[in-house]
Amino acid sequence: MKGTQLGEFEELVLLTIALLYDDAYSVAVVETLGQRLERPMSLGAVHRTMQRLEEKGLVNSRFGESTAERGGRRKRLFTVTAVGEQALQEARRIRNELWDGIPKTAFGHLS
Repeated sequence: MKGTQLGEFEELVLLTIALLYDDAYSVAVVETLGQRLERPMSLGAVHRTMQRLEEKGLVNSRFGESTAERGGRRKRLFTVTAVGEQALQEARRIRNELWDGIPKTAFGHLS
């Protein structure tokens, strides 16, 4: 899957978009990710990452309905594409293989 390898932050943003499913827009991703990671997130960094994921074909975006609470502006909503799902599955597979390959004695100090 050349071109679809994920950096760590890209993976976290993509997972958050999948988690939010039909309500994934920049501010919601920032808030959710910030809560999960227990640290503040930069809206600009998340927004740029979402744009990069779209350029890679890992997400699609569309505009939602305009709302009075947003001054008539529409939210740009993101959803994970099939290619994005494959990239996440591959990242998960690699991480699991690495975790599974760690000898039990490697973390002996934790036992």
